Amino acid sequence: MSTVTDERRAHELDSDAQALLDTLVEEDAPDLSHLSPEQARALLGGLFTPDVEPESVASVEERKIPAYARDIRVRIYDPSPGESLPVAVYFHGGGWVVGDLDTHDGVARSLANEGNCVVVSVDYRCGPEHPFPGAVEDAYLATKWAADNADEIGAGEGLAVVGESAGGNLATVVAQMAVEKGVDAPEIEHQVLLYPVTDHSYDTKSYEENADGYFLTARGMVWFWNHYLRDDIDGANPRASPLRAPEETLAQLPPTTLVTCGYGPLRDEGYAYAEALSDAGVRVDHTNYDGMIHDFANMRRLADPFPGVEAAEDVRRRAGEALRRTFE
Repeated sequence: MSTVTDERRAHELDSDAQALLDTLVEEDAPDLSHLSPEQARALLGGLFTPDVEPESVASVEERKIPAYARDIRVRIYDPSPGESLPVAVYFHGGGWVVGDLDTHDGVARSLANEGNCVVVSVDYRCGPEHPFPGAVEDAYLATKWAADNADEIGAGEGLAVVGESAGGNLATVVAQMAVEKGVDAPEIEHQVLLYPVTDHSYDTKSYEENADGYFLTARGMVWFWNHYLRDDIDGANPRASPLRAPEETLAQLPPTTLVTCGYGPLRDEGYAYAEALSDAGVRVDHTNYDGMIHDFANMRRLADPFPGVEAAEDVRRRAGEALRRTFE
């Protein structure tokens, strides 16, 4: 792990990440880009839902948020029922195609405990059944609901958004939408973006040097984007590519905690977004885990026989500390 330096990728992979990748090869794990969305959901659902006792959180409940012609399911984690805590709205990763409340339950639990806040984890609509902008619409509505109904869910003042990968994309898009809508928009005080997708583009050095062999592949990202977007025109929309938002929007975003991975294809677009925010005057705390692979925050404990990644503990703690500092 390192803070930002000119050297973005360590000479060697983290040993835990290497052990996981070796086990994936030994188990002959299929190439996600060769699978249907249903097959990919089953594969990753099995990997990220280990049969272990979850981290304890005092209160965990599910609710449904009514929306036009649908309900949005959320899972609410409250580490101290009866205490008025701030809210962090959390969006899971999975390329807007895979992942759900269960696959990222562990991260949500850690955020609640480490951040000492009520976490609202959102089961947003995914592609290809519900393409862009379905996930964006659900993410914004859920965030506004959490802000408007803080008393109902046992929370108090303070609101942040948190997301991983595609969820990081949704988190910052929601923050941008709140800036642009202005009137009656949720007042977001912080955004935590873990290895976020920020641009519909594949022309960075990290896409080239991390194209294959490090869990998330370049062709995997093409597969995700193709199942999410209706067409390439959508990819130019800042609601899909937040790096392309105008500077006047970026300048009004809240302080940001951003994490990148040295061995992830999304590393350089994460750097670019951190730099764009900083240039616009936003306070950014950017940490690059230079020996780590994509999605590692969700790899603390995995299904047998796959080994966990110890650095997951560190990045969850870092995210929690950022939330605590925000709400102090």
